[in-house]
Amino acid sequence: MTDRIPFPFELTTERLVIRSPREADAHQLMQAIAETLDDLKPWMPWADHIPTLPEAIENCAKAQKAFKDGSDYRFHLFLRDSMTFIGGSGLHRIDWSVPKCEIGFWVRASCTGKGYIAEAVGAISRFAMESLGANRVEIRMSTMNIRSRRVPERLGFVCEGILRNNERNVDGTLRDTCVYSMIPGAQ
Repeated sequence: MTDRIPFPFELTTERLVIRSPREADAHQLMQAIAETLDDLKPWMPWADHIPTLPEAIENCAKAQKAFKDGSDYRFHLFLRDSMTFIGGSGLHRIDWSVPKCEIGFWVRASCTGKGYIAEAVGAISRFAMESLGANRVEIRMSTMNIRSRRVPERLGFVCEGILRNNERNVDGTLRDTCVYSMIPGAQ
């Protein structure tokens, strides 16, 4: 298994372009967060305010640097026909010794319920297993995040269990976390 994903990076699906971040994405990122902030606030610690354009540029620059150095692989999601930014995903907490990774995701409010995240997560999972040799792909989220739980369930991930009181919610309360996984040959 390789321990780096080449930069720049791009996957395409029927409706999406999934690619490494660029500073030029900042304006669309800022708009998508502004549109979706209320939906993101309960689940994403980083969603505490609408970023300014300079903050969004810095955010994209840091994500691009992390991608290049292999410390984290954030992907930006775009509609293939218009290159409209619709959200984010990525391969995080990679352990190359197994190898395994965790997929995170979010989608802008106007694009929910259209299957874009399932399409992106499915493609990213296949890429992780087929191209990177991942033996395990995980998705974790609060038991209360019903909409997000539908994504791994729709894709055939197995709910391995619930970790009780294992993390703090954004508001500081304890949360239970669902752990879903997919392994090669079990799709």
